[in-house]
Amino acid sequence: MSLRRLARPVLAVASAAVVLVATVQPVSAQQQNADYTVLVEAGAPLQAARAAVRAAGGRVTAENAAVGTLTVKAPAGGFVQRVTAADAVFGAAPVRPIGQSPRGANRQAREWHEVENEHIGADARPAPEARSRATAGLDPLDDALWGLRMVRSDIARARQAGDRRVYVGVLDTGVDGTHPDIAPNFNRELSRNFTVDIPNDSNGDELDGPCEFRGCVDPADRDDGGHGTHVAGTIGAAANGFGVSGVAPNVSLVNIRGGQDSGYFFLQPVVDALTYGADVGLDVINMSFFVDPWYMNCTANPADSPEAQIAQRTTIAAVQRALDYAHRKGVTLIGAGGNNHEDQGNPRTDAASPNYPPNAAYPRAIDNATCLNLPTEGNHVISVSALGPTSAKADYSNYGTEQTVLSAPGGYFRDGLGTDWYRTNENMIRSAYPLNVALAAGDVDAEGNITQRGLDAGVAKYCDGATCGFYRYTQGTSMAAPHATGVAALVVSQYGKKDRAHPGTLTLSPDKVQEVLVKTAIQRACPEPRTVSYEDVGRPAEFTATCVGDARFNGFYGHGIVDAYGAVTRGGDFI
Repeated sequence: MSLRRLARPVLAVASAAVVLVATVQPVSAQQQNADYTVLVEAGAPLQAARAAVRAAGGRVTAENAAVGTLTVKAPAGGFVQRVTAADAVFGAAPVRPIGQSPRGANRQAREWHEVENEHIGADARPAPEARSRATAGLDPLDDALWGLRMVRSDIARARQAGDRRVYVGVLDTGVDGTHPDIAPNFNRELSRNFTVDIPNDSNGDELDGPCEFRGCVDPADRDDGGHGTHVAGTIGAAANGFGVSGVAPNVSLVNIRGGQDSGYFFLQPVVDALTYGADVGLDVINMSFFVDPWYMNCTANPADSPEAQIAQRTTIAAVQRALDYAHRKGVTLIGAGGNNHEDQGNPRTDAASPNYPPNAAYPRAIDNATCLNLPTEGNHVISVSALGPTSAKADYSNYGTEQTVLSAPGGYFRDGLGTDWYRTNENMIRSAYPLNVALAAGDVDAEGNITQRGLDAGVAKYCDGATCGFYRYTQGTSMAAPHATGVAALVVSQYGKKDRAHPGTLTLSPDKVQEVLVKTAIQRACPEPRTVSYEDVGRPAEFTATCVGDARFNGFYGHGIVDAYGAVTRGGDFI
């Protein structure tokens, strides 16, 4: 989806991506140097930009020629302004924002954690009997996956369950490639981790936590956050008679990790993951995050310092270049619409930025014409809003006609007011849960038994002999996007052609994939009355949302609810 461009015109710096990711140890608070992303000016030679970096006191440690970024180690004070003054440099941004974190900050500080885990400690009601029973082609725990039925994956798989030659990238906190539902579809050879764990923040308080592996670089089949594995399970958990199945249960899953264990997604790993995914021939990439530390990246917000303004302009331009590059390479890009319960065309004051270091945020009035939430408001990204099991827009979900393209099941803990389903875990999305994360959270004990905390949170265990898998409920637009990603993968599986650039794979133009998703979506009109208050379910008045548009396109549902069955049976009419 093409959106307004807020930065200077962006041109391709190189025709092919060469990602040289250096293993850089985390910088301690005592060191005088910091890591930066330097963005080369469009059309400028890399050699001139390298010279500018040296003149400003920096040292290049890695390059991404696809979008023109240099990863640089330089003195913390004044480097951004010095290097940006050079003609060959567009701008610069800290790889990790610099500053002091307050005592007590920890890995749960990421703001989406509150929304996605609302049910934990909320005295969830016991659910009544299951709404439906598993049918042929579904797995034992799929009876709880109302999302599969809403997008009609349960009946689409009789026609198309996905093709192994379709590769789906999960740009997230990692993917547990050993999980019994992920392992059959996990492509370990192509999977990569573009992050370095950050054990502690500037004050020495825990951020990602202790490094489990040499160099603080986790293996490409590891997920210490849990978010990425949940997303991957919804997209493509195998229909193997075990646990749960995904929307596209036969496609290949590729981990292109760009998120920290703590859930932060900083600029350089995201850009590197996108360009790598494009170069190796991924068909679809799921992006259930926003690029930290700015919820809204603005070109020249008067509340921001000159360095912060440069950093945000650099983020906008670098992410846009990476998205453009991936789109040109044939990648369909799916993004989570966001959990800030606001009309993205009329954003409220941003009080959450910068979110790292923790507690560094300050209020910033947002000008919609010059500010972007990335990547979901970036070029070519299909932005997805979140629905509950009654098809109501989830209270937390962002919305609006400016960005919402499609809607999908994301979970809504407070759905079904006045029924037995109100405030039950089953209103949310169940998917795969890494055992290492379950142990760290206290949901599972050392013997592999679910604790009382885990039971209250709806954690489930499924075993076949000595092989066991764990599953959990959560909610968010992060859970809606992978439903749409799974359907996009089915579209490529059904209508894709052999990819000459990547033998053994299929490909389909992302514009054609979007056309199929949009034209086959299940149209849903705005509710009546169009203004919906969530005060009856305990939300403050700021959650009140007004739906604008008609059944063909509106701010709550976009062009409609993604439909797997419609896509694989009628999609050929739109290609």
